[in-house]
Amino acid sequence: MNVLFLCTGNSCRSVISEGTFNHLAPAGMRAISAGSQPAGKLHPRAVALLAAKGIPTDGYYSKSWNDLPLTPDIVVTVCGSAAGETCPAYLGPVLRTHWGVDDPGHVVGTEDEINAAFEQTYRIIRARIEAFLALPLAELAGDRARLKTELDKIGAITA
Repeated sequence: MNVLFLCTGNSCRSVISEGTFNHLAPAGMRAISAGSQPAGKLHPRAVALLAAKGIPTDGYYSKSWNDLPLTPDIVVTVCGSAAGETCPAYLGPVLRTHWGVDDPGHVVGTEDEINAAFEQTYRIIRARIEAFLALPLAELAGDRARLKTELDKIGAITA
């Protein structure tokens, strides 16, 4: 199963999702991230956060959804609602769900406040990925409507 974590810039939330998913997922499951308008570089705090959690980011880069090396089975948009952020709409025969998270890369404040925003984003993303991986995927594979319902519920987890 291939999961695409999608946002606009592919520098922060989607990369944290990709790294966390690949770190936790069993063999046979893989995540990739992309953006509709990639920033061209990973957010240094996102990379540092993953490194601090023991999650490798070797080979990760900010990429366009037009340059995917695989076809996703599930597309998870992670765009938030802050500042009227618009999520890209992935077209294609995939199962889509939305797990919105506000972008910690746009937080302004003290170092502690910015670090806290990144930690909160990671906690939310990790909790959602753990819930996803706990689903009875073999059982749900034949029932796309039920799988979609379960994935949509996961998007409401706030850690």
